[in-house]
Amino acid sequence: MIMSNFATVQDIKMLWRELDEDETLRATALIPIIEDNLRMEAMRVGKDLDVLALDPSYANVLKSVIVDVVGRTLMTATNQEPMIQSTESALGYSQSATFLVPGGGLFIKNNELAKLGLKRQRYGVIDFYGTT
Repeated sequence: MIMSNFATVQDIKMLWRELDEDETLRATALIPIIEDNLRMEAMRVGKDLDVLALDPSYANVLKSVIVDVVGRTLMTATNQEPMIQSTESALGYSQSATFLVPGGGLFIKNNELAKLGLKRQRYGVIDFYGTT
């Protein structure tokens, strides 16, 4: 097993934005966790991410996905549940909110997995006429 690093904190700074000291520490901790999550997703579909990353084009796409996941995770508030939509009313005392990820935490989007070829495609045939 090769087990290489696919992205670095420097990649995040170059491709996303500069990080303050706390964000740099969090990014340093997040990168190996995200990489291992992606390795597990690859194993689920029978692929070895470390072997796939030997292709320079694939490695660049993989790096961009990791940078996106780290950036999204760093932008997510850690002192409260991350909200993407909120509605408030007044005298009727009403409030509703839609949360980004119930329970918070790390998440990798389906389109990011698809970009890496890690979404399992289903296929099948329905035989309407039967066989005789």
